[in-house]
Amino acid sequence: MNERSRKQEEVILSLLAKKSVMKQDVYSNTIAVFNELKTVLKERAESLSDEIGKADKRINIFFKDISLQSMQLKVAGDILDFQMHSNVFQFDRSHPMYKTGYIRNDELNSFCGIISVYNFLADSFKYNRLNDLGYMIARIFINRENHFFLETKTQLGYKYYNFSEQPIRREDILDIVNELIIYSVKFDLYTPPYDSVRQVTVYEIQEKASSAALRTGKRLGYGGGGNELHGPDDSLHL
Repeated sequence: MNERSRKQEEVILSLLAKKSVMKQDVYSNTIAVFNELKTVLKERAESLSDEIGKADKRINIFFKDISLQSMQLKVAGDILDFQMHSNVFQFDRSHPMYKTGYIRNDELNSFCGIISVYNFLADSFKYNRLNDLGYMIARIFINRENHFFLETKTQLGYKYYNFSEQPIRREDILDIVNELIIYSVKFDLYTPPYDSVRQVTVYEIQEKASSAALRTGKRLGYGGGGNELHGPDDSLHL
């Protein structure tokens, strides 16, 4: 091996030891958080179902384990869909996190795994309405030190807007789950403006019987045009 090849190999091994090992740590942490989140969701589903059943047995609350990286919590007419990404991401240089000392002191802390949370209407899945829309209501970021922060539309955006000072705890996960449930139940389905739904094609009306053609979403048709979609807040809290 010549001198150039030897130096190249040293660079490759250094990168693998530094970045690849770090990414494995991030991924392992994200899996661990996702699994703890799964446990909390199961417990919340059982507890809430038992309690609300005493008041009205028509209200269904249950947990559904879909895959190693996907799960759902149904709460009455809403579904919270949790998706864990299999890759590790770094923030863009323009991201506010680069202004923090935590990232400036060690850039490796900026690499994160992501768990995304979406809010759908339960009927969208029940009736296989493939055109229906959901909203991303939170993204949970976990780094190599198991510290976390949230991008979210909920009140948690003001509490977890920066990396935590300590590794994520079970009580943090419970707090996040409870707030996401509260947000989804409060986030109501609005009637779209008349003019945005007054025209319909023959295909759409024929397919309506299968509940697959006419799109439904909690804020469908607002914001100026019939095809625009807006939530109660157009941007995530950072």
